[in-house]
Amino acid sequence: MQKISVIGLGKLGAPLLATIAERGFEVVGVDIADSTIEKINKGEVPVEEPDLAKLLKKNRLRIKATKDYSEAIKNTDITLIIVPTPSKKNGTFTNRFVLDAVKNIAKVLKIKNKYHLVVVTSTVIPGSMDKEIVPVLEKVTGKKAGKDFGVCYNPEFIALGSVIKNLLEPDLVLIGESDLRSGRILENFYHKLCINKPPIVRMNFVNAEIAKIALNSYITTKISFANTLMQICEKIPGGNVDDVARALGFDSRIGAKYLKGGLPYGGPCFPRDNRAFNNFAKNLKVKSLLARSSDKINNTLFKYLSSKISSINPKGKIAILGLSYKKDTDVVEESAGIKIANSLAKKHKVIVWDPTAIENAKKLLSPAIRVASSLKNCLSNVDIAVITIPWDEFGKIKPAYFKGNPKKTILIDCWGIVDQVKLQKVANIQLLGQSYNE
Repeated sequence: MQKISVIGLGKLGAPLLATIAERGFEVVGVDIADSTIEKINKGEVPVEEPDLAKLLKKNRLRIKATKDYSEAIKNTDITLIIVPTPSKKNGTFTNRFVLDAVKNIAKVLKIKNKYHLVVVTSTVIPGSMDKEIVPVLEKVTGKKAGKDFGVCYNPEFIALGSVIKNLLEPDLVLIGESDLRSGRILENFYHKLCINKPPIVRMNFVNAEIAKIALNSYITTKISFANTLMQICEKIPGGNVDDVARALGFDSRIGAKYLKGGLPYGGPCFPRDNRAFNNFAKNLKVKSLLARSSDKINNTLFKYLSSKISSINPKGKIAILGLSYKKDTDVVEESAGIKIANSLAKKHKVIVWDPTAIENAKKLLSPAIRVASSLKNCLSNVDIAVITIPWDEFGKIKPAYFKGNPKKTILIDCWGIVDQVKLQKVANIQLLGQSYNE
């Protein structure tokens, strides 16, 4: 069986390393952080992600972490690069970390005689592979891509909180290839890695690069459309966005995924990939009106929701439940909960709680916001509570948690997860996308 190396052992790289080992491959991870290398070699998690601890411990004998590129590249057949590509102010990405990794890999490939496949998994701007990454590989190695070594672009479609599941059961595998041999080698690797036999779509570099950011941009459009429906339904007596979205979702031309009116999209992928798609189109003198509109709708939705919550009780104390950008992760990038909390804190007393993301959120929260010691503490003596993330514990809120509230708390359940019958004596529950009498 082939041996694999993974460059970058962060929030995506560490789960990728563990997943590859789980499927029977020997794998070497490379990172610049001593603490990350030490933890992985001990079978400990360097980042939080469901099932990561279990897989690292179970497959410890097949996993090794190091700082040494030479050790990793010489002793493996395929190298996956999964390092950050941070966004610039104009919305595009910088490839500096990818290029650093590529240069280090190329130095080893220069003296390695055996054929080796280099795979860029990090999301890059279209044109990066042909104009930057492959030229650097060829210049440093003195060899020819597609002949002396292989190159592929292979972005993953994964979300924090479900990375391992997404790797094992992807909707598709996207491969941009320098040549047929490279693409075939990577395709065979995925036949062994995935357990659901996904479609594997192969093409040239630039089309794969476009497909990656276009797919995420399209999803933001779908979310923004659902959120527009949500606002419409709230203005119509008897309106219910869930009923409308459910009907639309049955149409095979539309589908139900991501068609739920509610909170703005967030996290490290959707907002930035949509902006990158817009910037890419702009540089080609193409007006990407949909991408721009999705971004605008998303930004104005924060104001809409903050105003809606505040208008219920202009002087009320408000609890925000959920500060990560989604459940099962501690990542707070572009978090709806944090943005809404900061907006409301300008006029209201605000208290917040999250099962895992408190420490990360503290860096972004207004100093005026109080951090609760527990979920029960957060809900005590508040006028309004807002569930922004569908954490399991929020769906199990008990009536006793509202003890001390002089009157029924207005509970805005953005995800429809609480037991309305159980809480009906202590809370007036409102769902987004439904009309309520003021």
